[in-house]
Amino acid sequence: MGHALGGNARYRPAFRFIFISTLMSAISFSIVIPILPNLVVELSGGDYAVAATWMMLFTSAWGVAQIVSAPILGGISDRHGRRSVLLLSSLGLGIDYAFMAMFPSLWMLLLARIVSGATAASFSTAHAYVADITDQQSRAAVFGKLAAATSVGFMIGPVLGGLLGEIDLRLPYVAASCATLMNFVYGYFVLPESLPPERRTDRVTVRSPFNAAGVKLLLGRRDLRSLSSVSFLYALSNMLWGSVWVLFCTHRFGWSPIGMGIATAAAGVVGVMVQTWAVGRIVNRVGEKRTLEIGAAAAALSLAYIAFCPDTWWYALSVVPAAFSLLVGPGMQGLVSAAAGPQQQGSVRGGMQALNGIATVIGPLLYGGVFAWSVSVDSRFDLTGAAVLLSSFCMVIAFFVARRFAREPAHEVAPDTA
Repeated sequence: MGHALGGNARYRPAFRFIFISTLMSAISFSIVIPILPNLVVELSGGDYAVAATWMMLFTSAWGVAQIVSAPILGGISDRHGRRSVLLLSSLGLGIDYAFMAMFPSLWMLLLARIVSGATAASFSTAHAYVADITDQQSRAAVFGKLAAATSVGFMIGPVLGGLLGEIDLRLPYVAASCATLMNFVYGYFVLPESLPPERRTDRVTVRSPFNAAGVKLLLGRRDLRSLSSVSFLYALSNMLWGSVWVLFCTHRFGWSPIGMGIATAAAGVVGVMVQTWAVGRIVNRVGEKRTLEIGAAAAALSLAYIAFCPDTWWYALSVVPAAFSLLVGPGMQGLVSAAAGPQQQGSVRGGMQALNGIATVIGPLLYGGVFAWSVSVDSRFDLTGAAVLLSSFCMVIAFFVARRFAREPAHEVAPDTA
């Protein structure tokens, strides 16, 4: 760890705080994945259509809060330093989970989700802190450790949440609150400021969360239009998981919170195995474009299969094929880096982030509306897989867009206007 921080012993406790904070944030976020929809169903009187509508509002509100707060927190951290933003975000998240454990109504839970979305945007400040305390040679290794902490947290959290949720649906929120608040206390005593006064801005500068210049650049070239379309469709498809996935599995397969937690953790383990052992080999063997196509096809086919699965055993057959949808990311990132060139990386990625932010808002509305309809319509057929089928359709379109992707000459890149 000392080597990774360039030999600066002063920041070793700080990195431990960032590492633990990342791990705790992943655990505290994922610990409620199997629980929140069940809690919403309980507060909705067991009506899945009403619960789907509320989950739609929860997820969209969370996404809007994150989009709005991210540039504000970034501007504050540039002006006043990283430490105060990190500590306030950790404290706010801990208090939010405590409120989630106590609030008796859906409207109050919605307010708590908005606070959670705003404080979750502190991940970018944590990354800025790491960039402040590392050198160029060690930075990638440190970010790799943070990525590992996130992966481990998302494997532990759902199982722990399921176990605690079997006792009481509010108990995972109590555990998440305690873990986050303990990390806040630890950070208060050990976390030094990473941004010296001479490197701070004179005032709080808040950039627009919607990168208009980046979006304009994406629309100006056919290859970037294709890649941004695939990225948007992939983000839109993935919004299924945070909006109605738990409701679908509970309604279709009858999973309890612990069953949901084990299934989520198992998918995470298989996903880590694919990322560790398969991604690099596939990219080296078939190239980034074909890797992107394989990932999109795997996502489309596995989701379509899940939409019609009658029970848990049939669902289990989809876990490994579904994990190969993770190939979309590596294939996409390689193609974007090559297409953007060294001068347009910031603008292109900023434009894609803006488009993906739109997906985080409209995705829950689409899936929530479709699932609410599917459980309320009078039909002799089980239509609850309609939302999953919609997610699959997004990836079908993404696959065909990726198939038609073709590189354009580097000299056609537009000037960076971001």
